[in-house]
Amino acid sequence: MERSIMTEMLAWSRKSKHKPLLITGVRQCGKTYICKEFGRRYFEDTAYFYFEGNHGLQSIFDYDLDPHRILSELGGLIYKKPIVPGKTLVIFDEIQACPRAVTSLKYFCELMPELHIICAGSLLGVSLQRDGISFPVGKVERLVMYPMSFAEFLLACGQEHLLSGADKYLPDKPLAEAYTEPLKKFLKYYYITGGMPEAVATWLETKNFDAVTQIQNNILHDYSADFAKYAPVNDVPKLQLIWQSVPQQLAKENNKFVFSHVKTGKRAADLEDALEWLHSAGLIHRLQLVSNPQLPLAFYAQSTYFKVYLSDVGLLRCQASLSPETILQENQLYNSFKGALTENYVLLELLKQNLEPYFWRSGNTAELDFLIANQETIIPIEAKAEIHTRAKSYQCFCKQYKPEIGFKISMKNIAVNDVVETVTYSLPLYLASFVKKIAFNKN
Repeated sequence: MERSIMTEMLAWSRKSKHKPLLITGVRQCGKTYICKEFGRRYFEDTAYFYFEGNHGLQSIFDYDLDPHRILSELGGLIYKKPIVPGKTLVIFDEIQACPRAVTSLKYFCELMPELHIICAGSLLGVSLQRDGISFPVGKVERLVMYPMSFAEFLLACGQEHLLSGADKYLPDKPLAEAYTEPLKKFLKYYYITGGMPEAVATWLETKNFDAVTQIQNNILHDYSADFAKYAPVNDVPKLQLIWQSVPQQLAKENNKFVFSHVKTGKRAADLEDALEWLHSAGLIHRLQLVSNPQLPLAFYAQSTYFKVYLSDVGLLRCQASLSPETILQENQLYNSFKGALTENYVLLELLKQNLEPYFWRSGNTAELDFLIANQETIIPIEAKAEIHTRAKSYQCFCKQYKPEIGFKISMKNIAVNDVVETVTYSLPLYLASFVKKIAFNKN
């Protein structure tokens, strides 16, 4: 399976001065596969080391943190052949299981800059908090890996021509039906499978959505098992409650995350540590409110007012107990949840473009799904599950703040029109991956 992060990894490897590369992301999103595949394609050799439960490997870092000694012992004692900088890619997988290996990255950066070393960790953020690991700030480069995007899903399905062909119509020419119909069909498939590689592979091999759902249930079960294995004992019941409440909270008309909706009587002080654990593990994403939209958006974000989304749209579908048939047939149950599914999907597509989204709300009168920004301007984005023409909140925002450009993402075909004074691009949901390209080329 081709993953877009490979391009960023290649750019890292070709820098004359490169730091160790740290790839984080939710468990089972494909980090190990992509690291090994990167080594296979671009290096003569790949030395792979898996830290979790491997005490012999971890002990190599106990004596001191001299990278030359460590590399010599890794090659001689474990890999059984020399590790040659420039020719061998070194992979440290689940590095959070060995705090001293994390600390050693500082010395690999300073004393062996010629070595290409990639580290992967699913629960590094959790471990940094729990174990007080000394993180080598400024000594590593970081990439976040997500479950497969819709574009990557299409590529895996052998349908990459649909996106490459659609790209030629952007930003202002309506797509021909030869593109719209198959893209709508595959978007439904993606809502069912999501982007977890094992779920996608299962569908490609079997074309059986029930088998996909079983894989997704297994992944959800594994995540719950991680709660008990890695989280503080007192937080485990809270983690389960929050985790199970996300679909219900998203389905509300006002889907701000409310702690008391997790369990009656619970307050933020009771649950915020558990919520942060889920966020650090990459299992959820928080979308913060910006009620006074000015640059930089992060400065004006309200950390106590936010929405919570899952890390994968297919897992959300499974967690919400929506059957594949419900989505394929678009029955009433799907109609009541499709808004939440659509928002979660668009958020993930924005994150996978390395954008930092927020949302905007004006009292009880208007709420805009997403705000993003480039260096010069704030860009509003409205996301709808169906074809829409009005988008009152979007109009309200444009009238009040007069942004240069904005987006309406729905099932409507490609179009460009002015809303108040804002050049507004209508993008079909299945082309949400082009937001950054259009927005940043425009300005």
